[in-house]
Amino acid sequence: MSPIWQKEAHSGAADWVTRFTVGDDPHWDLMLMPYDAAASLAHAAGLLRIGVLSQAEFDALQEAFARLGDAIEIEQITITVEDEDCHTVIERFLIEETGEAGRKIHTGRSRNDQVLAALRLWLRQHVGDVMEDLVDVAESLADVADANKNQFMPGYTHTQRAMPSSVAAWALGYAECLADDLTVLAQARVLNNASPLGAAAGYGVPHLDLDRAGVAADLGFNRVQEQVTAVQLSRGKFEMAVVHALVQAASTLNRLASDIVLYCSAEFGFICLDDALTTGSSIMPQKKNPDIAELARTVVHRIAAEMHVLLSVPANLPSGYHRDLQVTKASVMRSVLLMLDLCQAASGLVQGMRFDEDNLQAARGAELFATAAALKQVKDGTPFRDAYRDVASKKKLWDEQARASLGDVYSTPGNPGQTDSSSLRQRLDALRPGTGSSA
Repeated sequence: MSPIWQKEAHSGAADWVTRFTVGDDPHWDLMLMPYDAAASLAHAAGLLRIGVLSQAEFDALQEAFARLGDAIEIEQITITVEDEDCHTVIERFLIEETGEAGRKIHTGRSRNDQVLAALRLWLRQHVGDVMEDLVDVAESLADVADANKNQFMPGYTHTQRAMPSSVAAWALGYAECLADDLTVLAQARVLNNASPLGAAAGYGVPHLDLDRAGVAADLGFNRVQEQVTAVQLSRGKFEMAVVHALVQAASTLNRLASDIVLYCSAEFGFICLDDALTTGSSIMPQKKNPDIAELARTVVHRIAAEMHVLLSVPANLPSGYHRDLQVTKASVMRSVLLMLDLCQAASGLVQGMRFDEDNLQAARGAELFATAAALKQVKDGTPFRDAYRDVASKKKLWDEQARASLGDVYSTPGNPGQTDSSSLRQRLDALRPGTGSSA
């Protein structure tokens, strides 16, 4: 089938050119099709308001969009390399269904602003899904903390035992980092929730006074990109804001997974994973491998690679649209889908781990309490450096502190033995999409 931009018979591109320029767009555009249809219907309503479409034509288009939605739902619609993209498939469908009205649907827009509208609607939903999942992971960590509030766990620096900690402090540390990551992701989601429609190819629409604000409101965008030239300049940048935020969250989960892998080892033995979360060996019958945690660690690197694409591809391009920018769509969509998988893995790991109290208590060496012994002297009036030197050789003072409960050794909120998940839970509630700063 001829491309939608072909103006004369037999003037189409060679097959290899079509394959090269289209690339893997049909795969991603199948996911974007419902969002492109929604944006197209809102665009049609805007054309009705300025008199380009009659009420009868709009009604016909509205009915056709309903049939299109049904066809998409049951996967009757496909996109081939020859189609190029979902925009072409939808326009052809509307022309076949409505005739003249379908031929008017592309009035006042280009595939350049059309794809961005669909992509940003997709991102709004799917980034919202990521945020919901991250809140769930953080809340599961808070549950772990509440269930193990007084459970001792050694704290490490340089991978050497350093100071006393607790399971609760460990879990809430990761939960708070996820709350910070969610804050960044919420900001990126708000940034992307801007309507590009009406910018067309990047230089606006002559003669027609499009209802840009009305169409944006109909689609739930929080603003319009007012300067039409800013739309293509923002391409890749807005997407990179999302992927950068995803890298932050994936980095937190990377370190959580690394702890789980380490603490599951026989040398530590602090954590046991449910059998359903481990795999076996093809040669060693005794093995229970933490493959999910190990693979979870890799996701941050894969998303970071996509962020590099988003950073580098638009660099040094002159203003306006360039076909190079096509690849940014796959990068951001792939990153979001990877993150959704990572959230599922992280949720399973957190909910499927249990702590070995005997092994944790066996790691409660008196040396971990040397700092506590020094600071107890400081509390009694000794300068810290003097107390530091004095305590270094008096191991009986370490033993004295080691016998105390963490709640007696520490008094400041947020320290081991003084953890409380309530304020963090309130923050997480506010970060759920639609309930706080992410709306």
